[in-house]
Amino acid sequence: MSRKDSKTIGDTLEETKEYHRRFLRAVNNPLRRRILRALKDGDATIEDLQKKTGMDAKTLEWHLSILIHGFCIEKEERGEATIYKLTQEGEVVDFLEQ
Repeated sequence: MSRKDSKTIGDTLEETKEYHRRFLRAVNNPLRRRILRALKDGDATIEDLQKKTGMDAKTLEWHLSILIHGFCIEKEERGEATIYKLTQEGEVVDFLEQ
């Protein structure tokens, strides 16, 4: 992964530290890792993620916002649907313990 491709490398050391803090907060939770694993199968709506994770919508939305803030997923509007997808940083889930 080059510096250009990574969302967790900033222009300054302080900015990079902040990005890494946000990323680590996002992946340091078993429920959020469950969401990342569910997204390994491909892009998903919140309804898809509810079925795959068993979480209620409110809880899921909270964790999704932290994952977005931590650069692990992206949210995209496609017509009437909101789609969530893994970023390059989110693919680290393969290397994390369950």
